Amino acid sequence: MTAVVRGRLRNPADAPVRGERVDQVLRVGDLLVEQILSAAPDHPVEFVQDHDEWVVVLGGAAVLDVDGERLELGPGDWVLLPSGAPHRLLDNDPGTSWLAVHLPRSSRGRAEPASSPTTSGRAKPA
Repeated sequence: MTAVVRGRLRNPADAPVRGERVDQVLRVGDLLVEQILSAAPDHPVEFVQDHDEWVVVLGGAAVLDVDGERLELGPGDWVLLPSGAPHRLLDNDPGTSWLAVHLPRSSRGRAEPASSPTTSGRAKPA
């Protein structure tokens, strides 16, 4: 039997006063999951990454500029940031909690949502 792996995310109150706290939650091969706790930025923070990254806001709120498009995110809102796409964190609430999934390069393909928010994708108990 495969071992069950589990953990606990940090409380948003653990967010730093400045910058971000990034904790690795899980790594499976080239797939990496991180929790990010963000302080309010002093200025926009720019990113260009060499891998696709899926991020979801767990708590708080944030404003991103993704290749010129302004995105306002709140709890439950997510975005897939393609490799090489310039993006900037313009603002966020202090203590904003994010979950980031860094996708391996080999996973590239056409991205689309798997289901609507009203559709349950849960597996039935065995």
